[in-house]
Amino acid sequence: MRIFLTGGAGMVGRNFLESPLNEGHEIFAPSSAELDLRDYDALHQYLQKTCPDYVVHCAGKVGGINANIREPVGFLVENLDIGRNVIMASKNAGVKRLLNLGSSCMYPRNYSSPLREEMILSGELEPTNEGYALAKIVAARLCDYISREDEAFQYKTLVPCNIYGRHDKFDPKNSHMVPAIIHKLHLAKQNNISEVDIWGDGHARREFLYAGDLSDCMWRALVDFEHMPQVMNVGLGMDYSVNEYYEKVAEVIGYTGHFTHDLSKPVGMKQKLVDVTKSSTWGWQAATSLQEGIALTYDFYLEKEKL
Repeated sequence: MRIFLTGGAGMVGRNFLESPLNEGHEIFAPSSAELDLRDYDALHQYLQKTCPDYVVHCAGKVGGINANIREPVGFLVENLDIGRNVIMASKNAGVKRLLNLGSSCMYPRNYSSPLREEMILSGELEPTNEGYALAKIVAARLCDYISREDEAFQYKTLVPCNIYGRHDKFDPKNSHMVPAIIHKLHLAKQNNISEVDIWGDGHARREFLYAGDLSDCMWRALVDFEHMPQVMNVGLGMDYSVNEYYEKVAEVIGYTGHFTHDLSKPVGMKQKLVDVTKSSTWGWQAATSLQEGIALTYDFYLEKEKL
C-alpha cells in the first residue's frame, strides 16, 4: 500500500510508523516544515504527486485539560482548518480511502453509560475541551457526507478513547492525564516529596488505551477497510478512576507517598467510557494491560530523561 500519513511526528503517528505491520508498505509522512497542512494548495499538489492508496489523518493540535482551557481558539481553528484541508484535498485528488482519527471528547458530557457511536451530536459537549471536540466532529461528519454522496469514496473515522504511550508529551502544560501523573510522581519520588495533590476528588473515571494498541487497530483497519464500520470506537471497554491511575503509576514507579485532593481544580467529565461493541464484532480488541502500558510508557519517559 502507498500511505500518506499526517501527524507522523506525533505520538499516534510515531507508533503507527514503528509498528512491525508497516513492513512492505510505502509511507509518506512529511514533517510540518516539509508540508504545511494549513496550506490547501500545497497539500492538494502533494497528494496529486504521490497518489496514495490511503490517507491516514492523525495530525492536529492536541493537549490535556490545561492546554484546552488556556487555548480554546487554537484547538478549534487549527484542528478545523487541518481536518477540512486533509479531507477535501484527498477527495479532490481522487484518493478513494481515508482513515480519520476522532476523539472520545466528541461525545456529550455526563453520560454514565458506555458511549455509543450514535450518541455523537446528541447532547452538550464538555466545556473544558469543546473547541477540540467541535473540530473533530466536523471532520468525522465531513467524511460521512463524502461517503454518502459517492460510495466510491470510503472515508471512515476511528474514535479512540484517551491515548498514552511511547512518544507521549510529559510536560504538565500540554500533557494528558497519564503522562502528567508519570512526570509528577517521578519528580516526587526523585525529590522525596511525601505528598502529591490530585485535581478534584479523584472519583472521575477515564479510559486510557496504550498507543501501540491503537496503532495495531489502525493497521487492521487498512487491511480490512471495507468491513470496518463508518464510525467506530477504539478502546478497552473498561475504565478506572483518577485515584486508581495515581495508584497504578505509583506502583510502577515505586512512589510511596500520600495523595491529597484539591477540590478547587476542574476535573472535566465524570466518566468517558466508549462502547466497544462494534470493534469487538469487527474482530479487534486491545492487547496491552494498564499495568504493562504504564510500565512501557515509564521506560520511554526515563529514556527521554537521559537525552
